[in-house]
Amino acid sequence: MAVSELTELVRDLVAIDSVNPDLVPGGAGEGRIARFVAAWLERAGLEVTVDEVAPGRPNVIGVARGSGGGRSLMLNAHMDTVGVAGMERPFEPRVEGQRLYGRGAVDMKGSLAALIVAAARARQLGLRGDVIVTAVADEEYASLGTQALVRRWRADAAIVTEPTALDVCICHKGFIWFEVETAGVAAHGSRPDLGVDAIAKMGRVLTGLEALDRSLRAAPSHPLLGSGSVHASLIEGGQELSSYPERCRLSLERRTVPGETPEMAEAQIRALLDAAASADPAFAATLTMGLVREAYEVAEDEPIVQIVRRWAAAVRGSEPAIVGQTGWMDSALLGAAGIPTVIFGPGGEGLHAAVEWVDLDQVERCSEVLLEVAREFCG
Repeated sequence: MAVSELTELVRDLVAIDSVNPDLVPGGAGEGRIARFVAAWLERAGLEVTVDEVAPGRPNVIGVARGSGGGRSLMLNAHMDTVGVAGMERPFEPRVEGQRLYGRGAVDMKGSLAALIVAAARARQLGLRGDVIVTAVADEEYASLGTQALVRRWRADAAIVTEPTALDVCICHKGFIWFEVETAGVAAHGSRPDLGVDAIAKMGRVLTGLEALDRSLRAAPSHPLLGSGSVHASLIEGGQELSSYPERCRLSLERRTVPGETPEMAEAQIRALLDAAASADPAFAATLTMGLVREAYEVAEDEPIVQIVRRWAAAVRGSEPAIVGQTGWMDSALLGAAGIPTVIFGPGGEGLHAAVEWVDLDQVERCSEVLLEVAREFCG
């Protein structure tokens, strides 16, 4: 497929509204783009399965079936996007030089185009192993798509094509959401003898979080990702101006690096609550752990990492960097399912921003790399 045809495919994908409805109420979801991808893969001769993981929100799996006896390779991209607030004509893709602009261009419809073209080409090679396209739903919110995927599909290795500017990413951070609620005693504002201010009590928690964050960042533990961190995200409390608040609720996020466990993070938060209680007998708080997305790392000497690195160097004409990324990705779910996974995709700018673009030259090069990796890995 020529560059112009690949560009046209990226354009077609960006033109389809696939805003995640769990992020933006009323968002279009993945139904229409899934139908487009499924039809494209069927025309290319792949075996296609459409798996609805939530009402109107399907995954699309396309298999370029091998002759047998070779290793299987999964190529993964998500179809959903974040919202479009502040964007001008987000679903009217435009090309300026080597940049294609529009919502989802780099996150990650350019990648999706690159991998489905690579899989279609791989089908013509007579490989022994399967090349498995997994276009998934809901990565931008709860990863329902990849969670459902790993319950039914397996592969010997995977490439998640999130944007890396054609560098080779082998690790990324995770995150854990916690909720802290401090308790007070409601009373009229004129009766400090009766009231206990739950919002003021939360101040001890905020001070403790700030100290914890400083200590984490002062002792980086990972060579590529540095340190974990913690920050206060949302806070609410109180009933009215003339009342002592009886409760205050804080939502916080703990970002983790490989080696940091949910249990470790929870113990750190509990320690600062215990310290607050020791300093103030009237302090009372509860801690609840919410969503957990663990950090991910694959060994640099893993075969799929080395093959991607070698072909990226050949296609780029220069050695790619081995990098880590700060954001969480579906690669963690694939890795937890026992599938060695590397992250590799085209670059651009504007992830989740009002101006977003993908580098079309890198989309083409990414597709070339994916094809050569499939040729070597699948046999």
